[in-house]
Amino acid sequence: MEYLPDGLVMQDLPLYLLLGAAAGIMAGLLGVGGGLIVVPVLIWIFISRGFDHAIVAHLAVGTSLATIVVTSVASIYAHHCRDAVRWELVMQLLPGILLGAWLGAVIADSLPTLWLKRIFALFVIAVGIRMLVSVNIEGYRELPARWGLAAVGAVVGTLSAIVGVGGGSMTVPFLNGCRVAMRQAVATSSACGLPIAVAGGMAFAVVGWDAPALPAGSSGYIYWPAVFGVVVTSVLFAPFGVYLSHNLPSSSLKRIFALLLFLIGGRMVI
Repeated sequence: MEYLPDGLVMQDLPLYLLLGAAAGIMAGLLGVGGGLIVVPVLIWIFISRGFDHAIVAHLAVGTSLATIVVTSVASIYAHHCRDAVRWELVMQLLPGILLGAWLGAVIADSLPTLWLKRIFALFVIAVGIRMLVSVNIEGYRELPARWGLAAVGAVVGTLSAIVGVGGGSMTVPFLNGCRVAMRQAVATSSACGLPIAVAGGMAFAVVGWDAPALPAGSSGYIYWPAVFGVVVTSVLFAPFGVYLSHNLPSSSLKRIFALLLFLIGGRMVI
């Protein structure tokens, strides 16, 4: 299909709405960021619409981070109402997260689309492996000092910004391994996802501002038609994912989702 110069392909709206629904359900069901689903699907949509191949991965990652800003607010509110967020840990992780998110955007901007896609694919496969082998790691070490948490935040922020996710697949196992209860680890990770998304999204907008061949409707590497379409349904369907998580066998669901991640990651590597 020929690429439309105005960048607003209205027939893509149903795809964005379906993508948002899937991302919201997966986030509520399995406690993983919607970016694992949003990024690869956006890449395929953008390529099919004739967007410049040199920027499709960057545009997908930046757009994914922008969607996480909205969905994470709803998640944070729900967890905070249950007094599950360890805000003192969020504040100690925050400086590193902000620095890492900006650094991750700069690194991603310097990478060719092919390598950015492969890095994302390997990350997705690693998350899938962790889901398959998911062992109880709670309580085998103490939380590091403030500077140590800031360093962890920098690593999480950098990797999350590069691949366009909220960081839960890294933050949750780290906190849980440091004797933070799983419920609090998930809630605190959700709170950390907001600064990752805000800082990373802003950075992707800045570093991509003068990128060539950006579609109309973009602010740097953020494509707003996709943001709005995904956000509308992801916010609506996340509670349904939470409902399913309490009524379906989580072990089987995690295995199915892990296999889906292997297929996505393998396809992107190839």
